[in-house]
Amino acid sequence: QVQLVESGGGSVQAGGSLRLSCAGSGYTSRSYCMGWFRQAPGKEREEVASIDTDGSVSLADSVEGRFTISKDNTKNTLYLQMNSLRPEDTALYYCAAEFLWVGACHNRQPYEYTYWARGTQVTVSE
Repeated sequence: QVQLVESGGGSVQAGGSLRLSCAGSGYTSRSYCMGWFRQAPGKEREEVASIDTDGSVSLADSVEGRFTISKDNTKNTLYLQMNSLRPEDTALYYCAAEFLWVGACHNRQPYEYTYWARGTQVTVSE
């Protein structure tokens, strides 16, 4: 059974940094698409970053140059390093996983992921 557990959320002032971690079990990350999504109050869930089975990454335009996605296959752990945080980054952040049958992992909609963590709150104040 695939399980994802996040850690690392919190409150920070604008310009600060946070690192989110997502520890997985019940699967091998080498064969799975991994992604970070976020959802702010009143808004739809959006993809922030994704990492493919070959290690290639994709970032949303809104976080390009500030966020970095990475994974450690030996630990089955996904990371999101968030620098230069802005108030508009405030949201509930989720990691997600989906077995890659065909195609690529990037620019996926939430419904294309099967496994989700519970979410961790990130709050950025002025």
